[in-house]
Amino acid sequence: QVKLVESGGGLVQAGDSLRLSCAASGGTSSQYHAMGWFRQAPGKEREFVVAISVDGQPYYSPNDVKGRFTISRDNAKNTVYLQMNSLKPEDTAVYYCASGEALTMYNYWGQGTQVTVSS
Repeated sequence: QVKLVESGGGLVQAGDSLRLSCAASGGTSSQYHAMGWFRQAPGKEREFVVAISVDGQPYYSPNDVKGRFTISRDNAKNTVYLQMNSLKPEDTAVYYCASGEALTMYNYWGQGTQVTVSS
């Protein structure tokens, strides 16, 4: 059974940076071939933020995170990172890590980490 554990969330001011981490364990490595970050703001549906393939190719959502957020992964540690710069209050959400065998199929989810950006 795959387990994903996120860390790094917190309360910051607009313009600050945060780095989220998600460590995967259990299962087989193919179950972390695709790893992604999603977020859910209060009163809104969960939305895709960014994903990364096993070979490090990033895929960003069409919203405004590209240019501010950077995803990376360390396959030796089964860990994916989300560097978030120039944070805005509208980035406030619970951020979830997900993994799967393909970028279009996420079978495993972390418990989420809260990111709060004050204005």
